Amino acid sequence: MRFFVKSVALAAGILAASASVATAQNQDLGEVARFYAGMPVPADSAVGKFTKDPAWQNYAKAFDATWDKVEKQQLVKVRAWTSTNVKGAKDTLYYFFSGPDFLYANHFYPDAKTYILAGLEPVGPVPNVDARTVHSLPAVRAALEHSLHLSYFITADMNARMRGQSVRGVLPALYVYLARNGATVKETTLIQLDGDGKEHPAEGFKGRQLASGTKIVFTKDGTERTLYYFSTDLSNGGVAASGFLKWAEKFGQGNALFKSASYLPHGGGFSTVRDFVLKHADVIVQDDTGVPVRLFKQDDWALNPHGVYIGPIPIFGMGPEGAAVQLWHPKNKPPKLDFGIGYRHRGIDSNLLLAVRKDKKS
Repeated sequence: MRFFVKSVALAAGILAASASVATAQNQDLGEVARFYAGMPVPADSAVGKFTKDPAWQNYAKAFDATWDKVEKQQLVKVRAWTSTNVKGAKDTLYYFFSGPDFLYANHFYPDAKTYILAGLEPVGPVPNVDARTVHSLPAVRAALEHSLHLSYFITADMNARMRGQSVRGVLPALYVYLARNGATVKETTLIQLDGDGKEHPAEGFKGRQLASGTKIVFTKDGTERTLYYFSTDLSNGGVAASGFLKWAEKFGQGNALFKSASYLPHGGGFSTVRDFVLKHADVIVQDDTGVPVRLFKQDDWALNPHGVYIGPIPIFGMGPEGAAVQLWHPKNKPPKLDFGIGYRHRGIDSNLLLAVRKDKKS
């Protein structure tokens, strides 16, 4: 997801004191999400009265224009690629180094029932809407700017924006992407994991806050689904202490997504989460920042390259991976991508790898 990711545990005290599934005003969470997304809500509801503010109406109009552009230029193409290429995916998606990127999680795996996202950005309190909320909306949109136009978040930028006074945590961004992707938020709960991977309500949790999370229950296409996001250190030392992977393991076999992951899975310091994915995923969609090609065992995986492989952009100080150069060699005739993705987001130099386990586990 990102530039300059530091493998440090996030400071405690980010979560709000309450883990309530409703706001003090008893607002409908689906309407709160639509408000943040600039989408209509019933005018006579507890949230709807705030949409009469001209500032919200201008925000909604501008967001509609932005979304329409991204939809036509990018998202419709991603959905078409997914429909053609991603087959037989399981119910659970593991998307590490994601930040609040439900947008692409949902576009590459639209049928998942459980989405597990993790990054360094703080969770923050459960959002509500009041007279002041409308003034925070430009900051919410600014926080999503890179994701919408470049297809990825920049960690330093996101961390700064998500820890500000206007936008506190990733939940407003997750709400926007849920609502804009046709989901209806039903419940939002703040949670903590202990070192054994056991889940606890955030309120009153007495242990070290090494894996602070949120559980969002939502419906889409008539199906109830769950989105988890954890603010946690994904380095080897971080996951050894946090209990995050012990918790995730209970979901068993699933799918995986890597996108703009700062090439962290290429290094030894993040080998534990990389190996977790190689063990627990049957389908992996990734750009070249994910699992190195050389680590996919030929007897276990069918590798399907798409687009063009050039190698890491210069800022990472890494040369091209030899195994990837061979996989994307013109003699293999990798299909072209008609959309941009990841750090090389222009399209003409983007790549995706679809890795499918040959003997899928039950």
